[in-house]
Amino acid sequence: MVVTADRPVKAPSREFTPAEIGALAHLYRGEVYRSTIWRTRLDTTTNWSVVTLGVALSITFSSVGASPLPLLLVGILIAFFLLLEARRYRYFNVWRARSRWLENHFYAPMLYDGDLHLEENWQRILAEDYNRPRYHISFVTALGRRLRTNYIWLLTIQTVAYYGKIAVHPTAIDSIDDIWARAAVGPVPGEYVVVAGILYNLGWIALALVTYHQDKTRRTRLHTQIAMG
Repeated sequence: MVVTADRPVKAPSREFTPAEIGALAHLYRGEVYRSTIWRTRLDTTTNWSVVTLGVALSITFSSVGASPLPLLLVGILIAFFLLLEARRYRYFNVWRARSRWLENHFYAPMLYDGDLHLEENWQRILAEDYNRPRYHISFVTALGRRLRTNYIWLLTIQTVAYYGKIAVHPTAIDSIDDIWARAAVGPVPGEYVVVAGILYNLGWIALALVTYHQDKTRRTRLHTQIAMG
């Protein structure tokens, strides 16, 4: 702040040197590369889920007398892959947030009018994130995002296939007792299996809706931290 005889005058903001702009360009490339690598890891776990579900469908519908049990077991595997993918998504979100921060505050202003608006201190927020790296979202938020993006559809296919299997094989059901008999797993009555399956899916739906509401609320706030999405 420069003080004159009349009133205080704000000193001109500091500008990046050509060397610093070049360093930021290399930094951006590095963040994009890391986000791309972690994006590939996300696709890997999704592929595992798709393949295991496909195997379970093939086994279950291979013959009229085949058991629907593989479709129950694959639900456990899909849940495990979802947990693993949510953990990977938290890492991916760090690199993605940084690259988007640079795009929004460095490249976009440069292309608009050449003014990087350093007075907004966006560069300090980025520097703070490098000094004290942290996850930008919680594990539950990451779980909800991956669930809404991919896994809710896999779980829907699994659920429809399971109830479709017990409804038509070996013959079409005639009464509710047929459902309980075909859904039974060893000593576990079919009623318990069906209710557990309903609660299992309702739990995922509730998680998807709650985290969606949290994400929507977060987007309406002013971004005072580097976490963006």
